[in-house]
Amino acid sequence: MKKIIFLILLTGLFGVLSFAQSPMSSTYDLMPWPKEIKKNSAKFIINSDVTISINSEYSERVRNAAINFLRRLSQRTGVFLKEGFPKKNKDATIQITYESIAKLDVNCDESYTLEVSNSYIKIASKTDIGSLRALQTLLQLTKNNDTSYYFPGVIINDTPRFIWRGLMIDVSRHFQPVEVIKRNLNAMASVKMNVFHWHLTDDQGFRIESKTYPKLQELASDGLYYTQAQIKDIVVYADNLGIRVIPEIDVPGHASAILSAYPELGSNADYNYSIERYSGVFDPTLNPTLDITYEFLENLFKEITPLFPDDYFHIGGDENEGKHWSENKSISKFKAEHNLKTNHDLQTYFNIKLEKILKKQGKQLMGWDEIMTPDMPTTAVIHSWRGENEGLPNGGSLISAAKQGYQTVLSNGFYIDRMLPVEHHYTIEPIGNIELTHEERKRILGGEATMWSELVTPQTIDSRIWPRTAAIAERLWSSRTVTDVDNMKTRLKTISFQLEELDITHIRNRDVILRSMTNNQDISSLITLSKICEPLKIYARNKDGIEYKTYSPYALFADACVVDAEDASTFNSVVSNYKKEQTPALSDAILYYLRNWSTNYSNFSKLRMNPKISTLQPLSQNLSIASNILHNSIKNHNISSNELEELKHAIAILKQEFVDIELAIINNLEWLTGHCETNFKIN
Repeated sequence: MKKIIFLILLTGLFGVLSFAQSPMSSTYDLMPWPKEIKKNSAKFIINSDVTISINSEYSERVRNAAINFLRRLSQRTGVFLKEGFPKKNKDATIQITYESIAKLDVNCDESYTLEVSNSYIKIASKTDIGSLRALQTLLQLTKNNDTSYYFPGVIINDTPRFIWRGLMIDVSRHFQPVEVIKRNLNAMASVKMNVFHWHLTDDQGFRIESKTYPKLQELASDGLYYTQAQIKDIVVYADNLGIRVIPEIDVPGHASAILSAYPELGSNADYNYSIERYSGVFDPTLNPTLDITYEFLENLFKEITPLFPDDYFHIGGDENEGKHWSENKSISKFKAEHNLKTNHDLQTYFNIKLEKILKKQGKQLMGWDEIMTPDMPTTAVIHSWRGENEGLPNGGSLISAAKQGYQTVLSNGFYIDRMLPVEHHYTIEPIGNIELTHEERKRILGGEATMWSELVTPQTIDSRIWPRTAAIAERLWSSRTVTDVDNMKTRLKTISFQLEELDITHIRNRDVILRSMTNNQDISSLITLSKICEPLKIYARNKDGIEYKTYSPYALFADACVVDAEDASTFNSVVSNYKKEQTPALSDAILYYLRNWSTNYSNFSKLRMNPKISTLQPLSQNLSIASNILHNSIKNHNISSNELEELKHAIAILKQEFVDIELAIINNLEWLTGHCETNFKIN
């Protein structure tokens, strides 16, 4: 039966792929897909004689990348390499040449060429960063047959479409230790992402050690923060991977943590400032009319900016409703005296002062799209996150900002914490069909996936970032013509598995959570459920931001479930094809899944119940009831009126929310119910 399903997936689901992007995208599991790739008949056999030579000026980045490449290649193939370190200026079987060592910035050239022949592999690039990207591509080319591992013969010319391909990780809502950051940097590098946006402050915590203002970590971090030495270490680590680090200190709103340490900077003298434990948007805001506010920020930025060598510094600037500003009479008077009609005007006044402070430190201000106002200097970078406006796609502000002279970065459509399926993110086209001049197009730097951390911990964050972010990485690197969703999903399965080589925990930690939930009982029945259940989407899980607090449990069934649930995706595709053509093979595939789910409650009911798993009992039981009736009805082409009534009752229960998850197959179970009622004999 498994063989039948496999054949169905190959012929039925993926046989209609459009290969306009490249027929070879069905042959190689490359992600992101390169700009140009040509196949030849060569086959480079991976054996113990594989060596790497670096025939250019010494680059620690390339040396480290070459060593890591050899280690991963040896682990992946089981080949005992004679030499595990690269040679200098001596021809090897893999030869790396680059023209210069790059400064990581928006002008960095990441292009490369890669040629695989029978006896050698040549990598050439303008900069050492291009060589790093080429090594990741070469590793993804690894193939095998029964007798050997090998690299297939290809010639690749590759360069990214966008120069800014980022991942933002929020470490304020839930602190993420150094090892979490580093493993995700490794994963980013594996799919050629080049910007780590580090959201370091918010209402729930200030995560940077400050020697100038030590109360920030003493009173505003719960003891969870990065020392300056740790920050320097992560920045160097990222640089070695060809990744820039952009820090974010979010002001003037999202300031509860800052004001819990320094309340004199606040806009409401009577407010009891404290670290916020819930999610959401809160009132505490820095007072932009006080000289001490700018003195504080200038001193803080003077201390913090040297830790981050990148040219850009993110000041947030989002979601400030200005409630405390409106309630403060002295602030209202200040607005009148300075002809500032709205709170938005006042925030622009604040942002312009920050732009000058950061300029003194050699930094270019970046902020969320609320900072874009007529008076904001075009030296600022606009980070587009909100919905459509002015009839423009993907946040509107992205195109609008570029047309007004701002550099801009897109995150609208790439909010991975919203738990939307991978095809949603993959089909976001940053520019759309808008006509832009050459200069306007250059100002659209690229995009960032955003991992807000209200509902994630170090145990679960990887499963919320990966593998979907690899598809976003492709959208930002590859040609806009690379759009085949089914083909992307096929390649993504391989990339997802390979991410485990980098200690990404997105696959393995499901079972860790389920074992914890059951007190180490047999988790097979819960695994079956997890493969067809997905977390609630678009913040429905934490409605109004008040269902969960910072220290609420985040090792529940919803945390074990992921977007694009494995069996749900396959089953839904099978049923989708079955709706078009009811072949015996498709029918057998549906019966296979229904039979599996119909017996699953028997295993579930054997568990010793506890409060964490007993809430799943109605889900498991009614899934078994519905699956059993549907299985028998489809197999026998008849259904009794009592069975139909029982089936509809079970479906109604399954349509409900269960402990923050939804049954991802419910729509097709409901369709099959209607199909049985309409097409089969009712006894």
